[in-house]
Amino acid sequence: MDFRNNLYHDLNTYFRNLYGERVHKITLDSGLTCPNRDGKISFGGCIYCNAQGSGTGNFSRGLSIRDQIESVRKPLTLRYKANKFMAYFQSFTNTYGPLDYLKSIYEEALACDNIIGLSIGTRPDCVDEPILSLLQALAENHLIWMEYGLQSAHDKTLTRINRGHDVACFVRAVNATRNRNIKICAHVILGLPGENIKDMLDAAKLIGELGLDGVKLHLLYVVRNTPLESLYTSGGYNCLTRKEYVEIVCDFLEQLPPDMVIHRLTGDPHPAELVAPAWAMEKDETLSLIRQTLIQRGSKQGTFFLK
Repeated sequence: MDFRNNLYHDLNTYFRNLYGERVHKITLDSGLTCPNRDGKISFGGCIYCNAQGSGTGNFSRGLSIRDQIESVRKPLTLRYKANKFMAYFQSFTNTYGPLDYLKSIYEEALACDNIIGLSIGTRPDCVDEPILSLLQALAENHLIWMEYGLQSAHDKTLTRINRGHDVACFVRAVNATRNRNIKICAHVILGLPGENIKDMLDAAKLIGELGLDGVKLHLLYVVRNTPLESLYTSGGYNCLTRKEYVEIVCDFLEQLPPDMVIHRLTGDPHPAELVAPAWAMEKDETLSLIRQTLIQRGSKQGTFFLK
């Protein structure tokens, strides 16, 4: 497999190996919310999440799923020469709704030109047999990725960040999703309050042992109007430095299976919402430093897997 510089198995290379060309993800807003916000679990949400839930707000502006796709598909083709696309349901919890509604938005996305599959961002406590059966049926003819938010491998951290589920819930969701021709990706946040390097690397060990298909790493950055902002401004939380983050990402990659797909190595904060750290806006430089560090170490993804 032709991984990026033979250092890690990045998503773009995965798509090129699968389809022979670039596949671009189109971010969609489904209008759904989260049980950690509507009162089913909590009203506060996770401490790092604001009222937009990393969403675009397109649904509240009256744009249908098809409208959202069509508004960006042609510009993306011109800019990136992409002719195939994944519909990425990103904001909030995209399996948290009536089954008929979920079926309608998934099928609406898949009916658009050049959409080859779905990536569905969700929580592990928001899937059940009917939802998984629906996605299993869609996976017969389309590529389906379930992106489960794990965030941490430690229940104490999940409690601290008001996540609303435990690690065992994540494991149950993964096991329920297996053997359905559905790809499974875990989201992990590095730099959560109270976690040390070992705590963060325990997440790499867990997802490696579970045999997941992919992982998406996020830097914990401080967003305006969140409980984390209050914690940060009061001196109760310090952000990782870029050097610390880069070193931890490299450690993390070394512990992963070599064929696991790396969906992301850092996030993309909205400039108007970011409080700290400022370097979070410099994504290209951070990715370059990660590659440089791996080269300096003489290591790559999987170097220490199962050692």
